[in-house]
Amino acid sequence: MGRTVLRVEGKGLIHHASYLEHGLFETYGSVDITKAGSYAYINGEGFLPLLLAWSIDGGEVHQIDFTTHQLERESWWSLLNNPEYQKIAWNVTFEREVFRSYFCINSPIEQWSDTMVLSRYAGYPGGLDAASKALGLPEDKAKMAEGKKLIQFFCKPFKGLRRDPSKYPERWELFKQYNRRDVEAEMEIRKIIGSRVDFPKREQTMWEIDQRINDQGILIDEQMCRSAVAMANRQKAKLIEEAVAITKLDNPNSVQQLKDWLGLDDEQTLRKKDVESLLGTVADDQQKRVLQIRQELGKSSIKKYDAMLRYACPDGRARGTLQFYGAGRTGRWAGRGLQPQNYRQNHIGDGSMRDLEYARKLVKEGDDDGIELLFGSVNDTLSQLTRTALIPSPGNRFVVADFNAIEARVIAWLADERWRIKTFADGKDIYCASASQMFHVPVEKHGINGHLRQKGKIAELALGYGGGVGALTAMGALDMGLTEEELPDIVSMWREASPRIVRLWYMLGDAVVKVTKGEDNFIKIPHLGQVYMKSPEALVISLPSGRDLYYIKPQIGLNRFGGESFTYMGLNMGKWTRLESFGGKIVENCIQSTARDCLCTIIHRVAKRLNLYPVTHIHDEIVLEAPADQAEETLQKVLAIMAEPISWAPGLTLKGAGYIGDFYYKD
Repeated sequence: MGRTVLRVEGKGLIHHASYLEHGLFETYGSVDITKAGSYAYINGEGFLPLLLAWSIDGGEVHQIDFTTHQLERESWWSLLNNPEYQKIAWNVTFEREVFRSYFCINSPIEQWSDTMVLSRYAGYPGGLDAASKALGLPEDKAKMAEGKKLIQFFCKPFKGLRRDPSKYPERWELFKQYNRRDVEAEMEIRKIIGSRVDFPKREQTMWEIDQRINDQGILIDEQMCRSAVAMANRQKAKLIEEAVAITKLDNPNSVQQLKDWLGLDDEQTLRKKDVESLLGTVADDQQKRVLQIRQELGKSSIKKYDAMLRYACPDGRARGTLQFYGAGRTGRWAGRGLQPQNYRQNHIGDGSMRDLEYARKLVKEGDDDGIELLFGSVNDTLSQLTRTALIPSPGNRFVVADFNAIEARVIAWLADERWRIKTFADGKDIYCASASQMFHVPVEKHGINGHLRQKGKIAELALGYGGGVGALTAMGALDMGLTEEELPDIVSMWREASPRIVRLWYMLGDAVVKVTKGEDNFIKIPHLGQVYMKSPEALVISLPSGRDLYYIKPQIGLNRFGGESFTYMGLNMGKWTRLESFGGKIVENCIQSTARDCLCTIIHRVAKRLNLYPVTHIHDEIVLEAPADQAEETLQKVLAIMAEPISWAPGLTLKGAGYIGDFYYKD
């Protein structure tokens, strides 16, 4: 969601604000920015700017009221295209698109900087209001509390119409004051954080690339999405009608009504796992069928298809679906709107590309019966096809490439766990190698002692960051056929096989405690970096890439076991609060951060050498568009780039794998 603070620094500073807290300008259209994103909103019907405020070099805040004044384009053009001016905004993506689409001013990305990104980098929230509070800004410098109500009043249609500010002069003046106050809050935040944090040039470059990725967007198969939504609605109506006929309930989708009909206790729930459990115990055929219907209704992915349609701009491309530095500390991207990282994998029919393509064809044709006949559940099929509604533009194909086991490779490298490093360097299977180390026997996939590979796999996936039996269970160890009795032994054997990783947990955990307590000023962690206090406000862990991780207001407390506990301030469920951490969790932060920096390196290399920007990327995977006749060649070039050494990570062996296709799928 866009925060609209535009600032131009150096020779001058300018701030533009209209829909503030939630990034909305006033509109008569039907586009909701919270559901469709800023690009679709700005390019939607009825978009209008309301207010413009700015300050030159941190001086007096000026303001234009667009409801009574018009601004000549030339005054923007000279300022926004002057390379001597650094343009600074809170959530620049929104600002740039307003100027590009509404004012027809396309200022170069390189002249912009984002204070929201700076706040996230420094360990603070990404919302202007939340950052103001976290930094403890005085009332006259922070956002005004009245803003949300004023935004609701002036910036959203009321009964399909815009409220005329001239009819509400007192409220409008307060709204204008709110607009100006945001300029002051943004400047104060940048002043404070800028004095504490050195924002790496590499991160600025990656942010600029991110802006190009979001500007480019990804094409949506709108025909498929509309057909999928219609198909899902038909299935829902059909299933509810059947449930009503069986239960005679007014609303069989109501949890309480259904619980009463099933004769369940008040304490019992009907969550996914509860329904699965009940299906294994219920003898009555009618009850079993109603529970199956509830399962079917839960598989529908209509919301995901709806999100694609809402995010699609007039040219059919969804934009603004990636949030740079969206994850606190690690700096990984967060998804916005489409959230493709949450889409299901594809296991339709026999798993072949032929079945996947045919299922897409049937959905686009609206053939419910064909889907049901060939692939079973319509809702389940739609759920598995969600990611395939992302398609390349005409004449192009997708080139999809991802890192192979990147977190396992990075933790082996940072911990200097040499047998792991050798396993990756030799191109061997890490799950087999892990099982072999744990059980002291040779393990080969589909070969000698192959049954032990599954235990090696679950251990690798669950135990790398200090987890124990609980982590194995959460990862699905029991569902994979392991017994509760053998889980403690698996934990012990994995740790014995990975002593340097275990040592890294304790080394890093001890370091943050000692530095926080003032017992040491700087502690060097081999192969990683330093742990130190950057200021009284922040503990810092430096990464191999040159980037820093910030932990705000660190303290030492007691954990539930009575031992010393490292805590810091951060966001939890949107609330700025004190969080507890430990060595394994901090190692996880460092590993995921370093893996993210590896991905940044690859995206930058591909952009520089091949002049290609991903249409999206998910975790350790990038999705590119390339001309159909060059797709295979492009894939090979990308995979070669992914395998190249990284200057700041000597000895780290990376490898990629990928495919070319006419839609996105999970290979």
